[in-house]
Amino acid sequence: MNISEVAAKYDMTPATIRYYESQGLMPAITRNQSGIRDFQEEDLIWVEFIKCMRDSGLSIHSLSKYSELYQMGEQTLVQRKEILVNEYQKLLKKQALINGTVAKLEKKIEDYDHKIKECEENIFKEKN
Repeated sequence: MNISEVAAKYDMTPATIRYYESQGLMPAITRNQSGIRDFQEEDLIWVEFIKCMRDSGLSIHSLSKYSELYQMGEQTLVQRKEILVNEYQKLLKKQALINGTVAKLEKKIEDYDHKIKECEENIFKEKN
């Protein structure tokens, strides 16, 4: 699969994928005889993983370190897990903040619905 097809599949730009590769977020992509990226199944798994992690706010630094450790082999399993656990904890904190904001917005919208209903009722009373 070429880079344009991969980009379309994951709703990314080819430039973003190239950037992620250049920053070491994934192992080097397989290339064909002409030197053009030829994404294999394992490459697609990496692209999907990185997109998911970046969409969730993980830093380029954390993902680069994770990828570097991955390429070093199984002796880095503990360090890779630590990176993921740390990022997981950060996401849980962010999720709690977002949930709090969502609750406040729900309350605020409910208040506006009530006020709008009162205004409409007052207008109806004035007309009658």
